[in-house]
Amino acid sequence: MKTPVKTPWILGLTGGIGSGKSAAAEHFISLGVHVVDADHAARWVVEPGRPALAKIVEHFGPGVLQGDGQLDRAALRKLIFEVPEQRLWLEALLHPLIAEEIVEHLGKAQSSYAILVSPLLIESGQHSMTQRVLVIDAPEQLQIERTLQRDQTSEQQVQAILKAQSSRQDRVSHADDVVVNDRDLAWLHSEIERLHHFYLTLRGGQS
Repeated sequence: MKTPVKTPWILGLTGGIGSGKSAAAEHFISLGVHVVDADHAARWVVEPGRPALAKIVEHFGPGVLQGDGQLDRAALRKLIFEVPEQRLWLEALLHPLIAEEIVEHLGKAQSSYAILVSPLLIESGQHSMTQRVLVIDAPEQLQIERTLQRDQTSEQQVQAILKAQSSRQDRVSHADDVVVNDRDLAWLHSEIERLHHFYLTLRGGQS
């Protein structure tokens, strides 16, 4: 009798800008959990030599490439924000490829559960790939303060990003677990450890 291979269940981890999502993900990694970042997957699919990059150049022209053959993200961003149809074209091309990339990397997990970290977990529909959702939440004013400290950006820009992301209410309504990260890092770490021990007891992510 072969023992069945236990596939890890998938936890979706999300949170708005400045919520502490990345700090939470890093702590899960330090606890030995396999973490896949959707943002990294989005970069991998457009690396030189990958079919997606060739399609993007064919569609938008060579102006979206840097001298070294890498995708010029700033140039592409400008093109798609000026013409909404172009953004939809790009999303239709990339979203399925990013999903494939994510599934492949999650499939390499050796931990009893794996985590998909994505700032747009809810908006992109990526939460359908997960069995459970953890939202790192923070009061909006705190999100703004943290982001201003970290990114040297303007408050207007942070407000624009907040508007583009799901509202806190919408994100939290999709959550199975919520951590309101309005204290210090040590407290966040202790909350992550508490959840980690709980997650280790779950089979398939549903309690």
